[in-house]
Amino acid sequence: MLSHERVWAAIDALASRHGMTASGLARKAGLDATSFNKSKRVSPEGRERWPSTESISKILKATGATLEDFLRLVEPSGSLRRSMIPLIGMEDAATGRAFNEEGMPSEGPGWDEIEFPDFGQEKVFALEVTGDTLAPLYRDGDILIVSPTASTRKGDRIVVCTTAGGILAKELKRRSAKTLEMTSLGKDQEDQVIPAEEVSWSARIMWARQ
Repeated sequence: MLSHERVWAAIDALASRHGMTASGLARKAGLDATSFNKSKRVSPEGRERWPSTESISKILKATGATLEDFLRLVEPSGSLRRSMIPLIGMEDAATGRAFNEEGMPSEGPGWDEIEFPDFGQEKVFALEVTGDTLAPLYRDGDILIVSPTASTRKGDRIVVCTTAGGILAKELKRRSAKTLEMTSLGKDQEDQVIPAEEVSWSARIMWARQ
């Protein structure tokens, strides 16, 4: 499992490698300049705070670094544990029949596995994007690492499968017992509100391999 301290140290090291402070790296990635401040790394109650996977994705894109580059900064010895996680295509995922009670893909048609770093205790699986359903944000062939058990809050990117078989990639705006409100990620797409009973499953996007 990734160490909280080593992940933050890796962000500091990535910033230093490109001649920036952590605040400068955040600004270059289009984030709030205080996103990586040391005061943000632990809550006032002493609870560890982790950088969002979205913010890590943005700093990698801003610097041209790869996920492997970042992981080598986290664990220079290369001993970071990896595991096999389920991989399922969108067509099979849209049926909803390929999932167990924990929201994870079950073995069956369209089920496969890929190797991925062990980022923690959350259950994760890989969703392979097909076609332009999730464009322009995600393209055909992209792999989304998603977690049906990770907690979500406003601003998190999520994948939602509706009971009608549609799969959406949106930003969470608000979730209540009755509805799921989402902000569109595409310029020409409208925000969306879905009744809770029309949600087959949802999962937080932890990482995108593009």
